[in-house]
Amino acid sequence: MPHPLHTLLRDTLAGHRLTEEEAVRLLSTRDRGVWAIAAAADELRERKVGDVVTYVRNQNIHVTNICKNLCGFCGFGRRADDPGAFCDDLATVREKARAAVGRNVTEICLLSGVHPDYTLDSYTDLISSVREAAPGVDIHTASPDEIAWAAARSGASTVAVIERLRAAGLGTLQGTAAEILVDRIRAVICPRKCDTATWVRVIREAHALGIRSTATIMYGSCESEADRARHLGVLREIQDETRGFTEFVPLSFIYENTPLYRAGLARPGATGREDLLMVAVARLFLDNFDHVQVSWGKVGTKMAEGALLAGADDLGGTMFCDDVSVDAGGEGADYLDPRDMQRIADDLGRTLRQRTTTYELV
Repeated sequence: MPHPLHTLLRDTLAGHRLTEEEAVRLLSTRDRGVWAIAAAADELRERKVGDVVTYVRNQNIHVTNICKNLCGFCGFGRRADDPGAFCDDLATVREKARAAVGRNVTEICLLSGVHPDYTLDSYTDLISSVREAAPGVDIHTASPDEIAWAAARSGASTVAVIERLRAAGLGTLQGTAAEILVDRIRAVICPRKCDTATWVRVIREAHALGIRSTATIMYGSCESEADRARHLGVLREIQDETRGFTEFVPLSFIYENTPLYRAGLARPGATGREDLLMVAVARLFLDNFDHVQVSWGKVGTKMAEGALLAGADDLGGTMFCDDVSVDAGGEGADYLDPRDMQRIADDLGRTLRQRTTTYELV
């Protein structure tokens, strides 16, 4: 008689849509069933996107680490009067953008704290400055939390904010600030960020305007498997409606230098089993997503290669700098040379291809 797990995986590959309860069961697997789940996810990946492993040539630009949120899982954010706090002026941002163009990037990712003094004008000025210095490069920025903040500070609707940012040069939206889309968990890990309903609404508004976004999860702090499954459920519901997500990006919690861990409110991150299962279950559950990214900066390149055998098909970006991961305690999280990506793909017998932010092959 077939093992119930194998029956579930066989049915899923035959078109059964996993329920959240079934996702919890898969995420909770602790024996060699992990390999069966990974193999099923890998088979689905092959059917959906073939043997291509993609990456984007991108550059992170950190504009400021001054942040209204100071989330417990973050080692990057500072108060304005803290040692090490910085906020670049527009000339510095333009200079960083020109350096990115010199590296032949197709995407510039503006990553910052949510500065308490920023208004809608601050965000449009930032985006315009990058657009001026890097014409033709996708400007990937503005999480739903930043959009909600700009709207509140400027007395505008979130739709009006998104439209203004697009006019200034926004290309695609960051589906970050999602963390765990369960308000009970958000109250612990990011109490000053927008709530789940606001995150969902802003993402839907952007998608309705034809602006695509990533979808992320930040897992491994204090949430349960049921919370992770609920998060995946929220993303799948949005994608059913909008088809606006480009990919799913699981972000493993880097704990070492974070207030949440130091205060005993979070465990020391996800285990390797959980990292693999997050990728594999996401591939099986998010049947309306084509791409699942592995964040090498969060899990390391060896685990990243394992994830490419468990449903992932994208290695994310070159990044060139990732102060957010490094400040949280992630070593070597700032740059991955495409030659190293090539070695990973070759080792798996897969083909490495450069892509744009929206997954056109370069």
